[in-house]
Amino acid sequence: MSGAYLEMRNITKTFYGVKALDDVNLSIKKNEIHALVGENGAGKSTLMNILSGVYPYGTYSGKIILDGQECIFKDIKDSERHGIAIIHQELALIPYLSIAENIFLGNEQASKGIIDWNKTILKADKILEKVGLREASDILVTNISVGKQQLVEIAKALAKEAKLIIFDEPTAALNEEESDNLLNLLLTLQESGVTSILISHKLNEVENVADSITILRDGKTIETLEKDVDDISEGRIIKGMVGRDIVDRYPKRDIDIGDIVFEVKDWTVCHPLQDDREIIKNVSFNLRRGEILGFAGLMGAGRTELAMSIFGKSYGSNISGHIYKAGKEIHLNNTTEAINNGIAYLTEDRKNYGLILINDIKDNITLTKLDKVAKKNIIDHNKEYVVAEEYRKKMNIKSSSVNQTVASLSGGNQQKVVLSKWIFAQPDILILDEPTRGIDVGAKYEIYTIMNKLVAEGKSIILISSELPELLGMCDRIYILNEGEIIEEVDRSRATQEYIMGCIMEHSKEGKK
Repeated sequence: MSGAYLEMRNITKTFYGVKALDDVNLSIKKNEIHALVGENGAGKSTLMNILSGVYPYGTYSGKIILDGQECIFKDIKDSERHGIAIIHQELALIPYLSIAENIFLGNEQASKGIIDWNKTILKADKILEKVGLREASDILVTNISVGKQQLVEIAKALAKEAKLIIFDEPTAALNEEESDNLLNLLLTLQESGVTSILISHKLNEVENVADSITILRDGKTIETLEKDVDDISEGRIIKGMVGRDIVDRYPKRDIDIGDIVFEVKDWTVCHPLQDDREIIKNVSFNLRRGEILGFAGLMGAGRTELAMSIFGKSYGSNISGHIYKAGKEIHLNNTTEAINNGIAYLTEDRKNYGLILINDIKDNITLTKLDKVAKKNIIDHNKEYVVAEEYRKKMNIKSSSVNQTVASLSGGNQQKVVLSKWIFAQPDILILDEPTRGIDVGAKYEIYTIMNKLVAEGKSIILISSELPELLGMCDRIYILNEGEIIEEVDRSRATQEYIMGCIMEHSKEGKK
């Protein structure tokens, strides 16, 4: 691993008059796994979009040197011709095409304009074997899990004979087992001569697989740490990212839990397309004033389906059961009724369901309660601006102004906009579904602080998270969900990762008997 395979020299990129990258330098050796870390907004994705041709030559200053040659990428195809491929956090697959069709999309195995399907399938099967995906190549992508879809994206890159693959948050939507498999694949690809750039907020993964780690902060290169030379522990990486030590990742709060304010009884939900298939099975739970209540479970346990079905029946069919708020039964037949009853749901998929990306911050924040910034059904834009500016400051949303489009914000700042939108609706109950997915340690701490402030004000929170340390660090009680059923309720004093996983494994064994 001697000598630089890729160099990005003095890269500067500006958006809306603000420097997203300021004289950034990156040096990567051939055949290494190089991690790129930093807080949201540090410039990681922007830098990789320049390398992959998303931001073409001329829209930035600086040089890209690949294998000793300066490269001028006018578009993505240019970078692909040089053996560079990027796998974005939001997968670029077409769900109703087969695995093979997706692998060779834009890279069709054709002769004289006619696709050779035998060649396509044979080559696809070979690549699938290489990435360890044991699925028939003629299966539709919509019928495989997110973890397997990630492998299809990697297969796409290998089909283009990529020598350098950029992985942007590849495990953000994966469970622990799928994440481990994907990281092992990176090591396998390394053995076959592929150089990888890994962007990840999961610092334990970075520590486990990276040969070197470059830290960005506020659009600038801070340092590069080398494995077996420098300290690459999580604490050391965090210090480089945020410029200080974070001693406690979960802020302390004074716990003052009151009476039951929200209760769900005998809640059963069927699949939206198969109304005889139960997804949620006779679930009952309660939530107290000033409490953070957690829902733990593996991917597919039904946590999101439960939350969405409660929030105005936005998921499912043949829904039965009862919902009580402050002791009185309420009926939530649509999302408007849920909002009007003081219930908010922050989706796990902020880009598709939580935000209007082409609109500005101001429009997104006031969206849930337009009547509060309107007179006689006409929006008062001055009032809307004042409200949005108040939340921008209060939530520490990093932007040039409230008129900046949400699409141009970092993931952490987008999440703060979603939270602002729901807080503006003044709910009593907030259901937060994976609120810190894909955001960095510093932004997570800010979200946790906001959560603590909300419950201190007497609001109540339901937290759904795939990260057990997050549930253990933030929640007062945890319900464990498995295969659509609540299998255990555990309070803060008894909750451990081992106990929760043990409950899930035991229930899964019993279900197979």
